[in-house]
Amino acid sequence: MEPGETPFQACVREVHEKLGIQPPIGGLLVVDWAPHPQEGDKVLFLLDGGILSPSARDNVRFGADELAGYDFHPVGELPNLLIERLAGRVTAAVTARSLGRPP
Repeated sequence: MEPGETPFQACVREVHEKLGIQPPIGGLLVVDWAPHPQEGDKVLFLLDGGILSPSARDNVRFGADELAGYDFHPVGELPNLLIERLAGRVTAAVTARSLGRPP
């Protein structure tokens, strides 16, 4: 987040910078804390990015030196793809979305 920026504004900006698209961003799904000895502890916000339409997926363009690609996976595969803490955070976000609110 930039100074003076809300989590919502930061999400909209980051999605556009990283992916070159501006999908509608929904509500807050998860707030998490992550310790980081070198940079200081972090508070992380996951917001609902919805379901990307085929045209949005076709318009994804990666920012310079940002990402090399993306893929979609079932939630059950997350523990094999992500570190434990991140897999738990994303799984909690999926649960929150299905409930229509943070758990």
